[in-house]
Amino acid sequence: MKPTQRPRFRLLPLFLLILIVGIPALAVSQRTALYDWSRLRNYEAPAAIQQLATDTTMNESARQLFYVQHPQLNDRSNFRNNCDEFGEQTIVLGCYVPQTGIFIFDVDDPRLQGVEQVTAAHEVLHAAYERLSASERVRVDKLTQDTYATITDARIKETVEGYRKRDPTVVANEMHSILGTEVKSLPKELEDYYAKYFTNRAQIAIYAEKYEGALTERRQKAETIQLELEGLKTEIEQLQNTLSAQQKDLDHDRPTVKTQAEANAFNVRVASYNASIRELNSMINHFNALVDEYKTISVEAQELYKALDSRPTL
Repeated sequence: MKPTQRPRFRLLPLFLLILIVGIPALAVSQRTALYDWSRLRNYEAPAAIQQLATDTTMNESARQLFYVQHPQLNDRSNFRNNCDEFGEQTIVLGCYVPQTGIFIFDVDDPRLQGVEQVTAAHEVLHAAYERLSASERVRVDKLTQDTYATITDARIKETVEGYRKRDPTVVANEMHSILGTEVKSLPKELEDYYAKYFTNRAQIAIYAEKYEGALTERRQKAETIQLELEGLKTEIEQLQNTLSAQQKDLDHDRPTVKTQAEANAFNVRVASYNASIRELNSMINHFNALVDEYKTISVEAQELYKALDSRPTL
């Protein structure tokens, strides 16, 4: 008697089960690629956007990620409309809005050349961070946290701590972008990680140094002048008090001069007084020149900060 053969049709449900389970899994794994394809289909980056990608040395994968976001250079009005979540009281230079895009404030002051490049790189790193796997994000967060602990730059620490105070949940994401764009030298493992996006990441940090330097130079110069003015003001007031006392003494002693010897001695005192007057006038002229220089530096600093201020004008 022949053994009974198992019906072949019983294999069909198992095959269908594999197919049914496999299709969603495949869809999940390809979802990002499909999204990117749909965003890049028929899209051509404007010349200015292409130049930002080139300036920041984005490699092909980072450039594609950048273009997927359809990045825009916005004037003040459009920028605030696109990045309105930050509120009007905050100066923001760029934002990454998931599933929408990257928006960069168009800073047209040539003295701040580099700010748009740093902003573009900063925002594309936000998009990259969002795509990290859970395990890779844990690894990268550990690298950025360890590196941040060694940072001594007061401005960077103030920026990060500002985020921490406002919303601690974004600190890791922000450090990922800040360290990658504003710190010239990083530990090798972190440098290797950022090399996934930029062929010469140090160039971005140089841009950051350049435009930050324009602000820092004027701020430090203004502070130096202010200190000099305060010291000079004290010297002028002391000399004025001394000269006032000398003038009273000369006026008092002038009628008492009788002999040639007394006249000669009196004239020496007058000559010394006149020399001090000339010194006082020179100090006052220097003081006034410093005031003019301080005003010029202050105006320049105000212009730069205004150029960076994305908030609506009143």
